Amino acid sequence: MSARVGLLVPSSNTVAEADFYRRLPAAATLHTARMYLDEVTAEDEAVMLDEHLPPALRDLATTRPDVVVFACTSAGTLRGNAYEEELVRRIGERTRARAISVAAAVRRAIAGREARRIGVVTPYVQALNDAIRGSLEAEGFEVVRIRGMGITANVEIGAVEPERIAEFARETFRSADVELVFVSCTNFRAFEAREQIEQDLDVPVVTSNHAALEAVLELLRATTDGARPG
Repeated sequence: MSARVGLLVPSSNTVAEADFYRRLPAAATLHTARMYLDEVTAEDEAVMLDEHLPPALRDLATTRPDVVVFACTSAGTLRGNAYEEELVRRIGERTRARAISVAAAVRRAIAGREARRIGVVTPYVQALNDAIRGSLEAEGFEVVRIRGMGITANVEIGAVEPERIAEFARETFRSADVELVFVSCTNFRAFEAREQIEQDLDVPVVTSNHAALEAVLELLRATTDGARPG
């Protein structure tokens, strides 16, 4: 499965690369381009999309990736699912690679587990939680509850320990009637907390990086014949 995986991440993200390179097949290589972002707010993410994504995308394209991941869940939902779909199209066109967005990968992972009543935990402030909710509800999921930690400094999001994430999810959904829990953010160490949350709540758990990795592995299998789009 020799292939190059491109990752577009906010510059302050310290978790996504580790989650990916620890779990990608040995023959796959990871190549990252960073989009400037310090504070995780709707305003700063809009600037990231408009000003810092284009040069990062230009640079990443020079690696000739096979798959490219837009690895910011909240920014992917910020302007709605139609915008996200167009964003993925532009990324694929610019890189001539198979492109995915983490937020879209999450929705696909939830649908694949046949869940409708969803509980969501995030590190975000309310404005970004609202965007996450809107993205899920636009696909027909019922968001029973969404709760964020209210953190804006992205480096602080990356520093939250997996044990605290699991505790936060347990506190939020211990008695809730949900069929699945989604833990959002590619800079959240939720991949490491996933199994504990599943044990605590006895429901499937999807995380941003977990869903994205599932989608990447599926696309990598489709590239083993050496074909590239475009």
